Amino acid sequence: MNPAPGLSPPQFTSGNPRSLKIFPRLSPRCRADILPLKPDTLVGPANLRTLLRDDGEPVEDVEFDPPAPKPLANLVNEISASGHGLIMMLGKGGVGKTTIAAAAAVAARLAALGHKVHLSTCDPAAHIEETLSSTLPNLTVSKIDPAKETEEYRSYVMETQGARLDAAGRALLEEDLRSPCTEEIAVLSAISRVFSEAADQFVVMDNPPNGHSRVFLDLSESYRKEQEKKAGRTDAEAFRSPILFLQDPTLTKMIHVTVAETTPVAEARSLEESLRNVGIEPWAYIVNCSLAASSPVTPILRRRATSEIPLIEEIEAKSPRVAIVPLVREEPVGFEKLLKLTEPSSR
Repeated sequence: MNPAPGLSPPQFTSGNPRSLKIFPRLSPRCRADILPLKPDTLVGPANLRTLLRDDGEPVEDVEFDPPAPKPLANLVNEISASGHGLIMMLGKGGVGKTTIAAAAAVAARLAALGHKVHLSTCDPAAHIEETLSSTLPNLTVSKIDPAKETEEYRSYVMETQGARLDAAGRALLEEDLRSPCTEEIAVLSAISRVFSEAADQFVVMDNPPNGHSRVFLDLSESYRKEQEKKAGRTDAEAFRSPILFLQDPTLTKMIHVTVAETTPVAEARSLEESLRNVGIEPWAYIVNCSLAASSPVTPILRRRATSEIPLIEEIEAKSPRVAIVPLVREEPVGFEKLLKLTEPSSR
C-alpha cells in the first residue's frame, strides 16, 4: 500500500505481540505497512484523512460512563423459560453471529432445565463446530450444505415423480432438476425441516449476513406460493414454509446481533424494516464485543469506547430487549469460554 501524497509511511514500533503472531512472514520483496489503531472510528472525511497520518501526539484521555450491564444471561433465561422455539440470529458478516448462536444454544440447554437443542447454520462462512470445539449432551449441531441438499432432493424427485415416467419423461425431468431453482427449493426444504423441530425443542439458527437474509425472505415467500399452488390450497396448513415459521411470534424469536459501529447498526435497522414489512418483528438486539462495556483504561481505547455510547443508547431506546456482551481478551472458542459469555458476572 502506497502512502498518500505528502504523507510519510506510518511507522510501527511497539505493536501488539498478538497481531505480530497473526501476520505471516512476508517475502522480502513484498512491502507491507502496518497501520496503528486510531482513537476515532474511520467514519467521515475528517477521520479518514487521519488514516495514514502519524503526528506523534499522545491521545488525550476522556471520561465516559460505561453502559449499564445487560447480561446475555438475561436473554437466555427468558428464552429458556419458553421451553421450546426457533431462535434466529441475524446480523452483518463479522459481528459474531456464530459465536453468539453457539453461546445461546449452550446456555439455553444448560440453564438448569435440560433442554434439547439443535444448533444449525445456513451460512457458508460459519464454523460452528470450531466455535464449540466439543460435543455436548442433548445438543445437535448441523450445517445445511446446498450441494448435499440439492443432490438428495434430485434423487428423491427422480425416485418418486420419475418412477411414473417413461424414458423421455425422465430425461426431461432430469434436465429440469439441473436448473438453479432446484437448489433454492432443496435448501428451503431443508430449512423447513429444521424449523419444524422447534415445536418440541429449541432450534437456534445461525443465518447468513443481512443481504443474504433478504434474499432468503424473498425466496421463502416465492417458495410458499409455489407449494400452495401445487397443493391447491392457500391456508397456513397447506404447507409450512420457512416464512410462516418466522411470522409466528409465539414460536420464533428474531435476534439481531451487531457491534456498536455505525455501519453494522445501520444495516441491522435496515434488515429490521425489511422483516417488519413482511410481518416479522424483532425480539431482541445483542451488542457484541462492546469495548465500552469492558471498561478500558488506556486513553486510545477509552476514546474509541466513547463512540459506542450513542449507538448503544439508540439501540436501547428502540429495541424491546437488549443484551451487551463486553469485548473479551481471548476468542470464545470451546464450551467453557462460551459458557462465560452467558454468566451474569462476565463483565
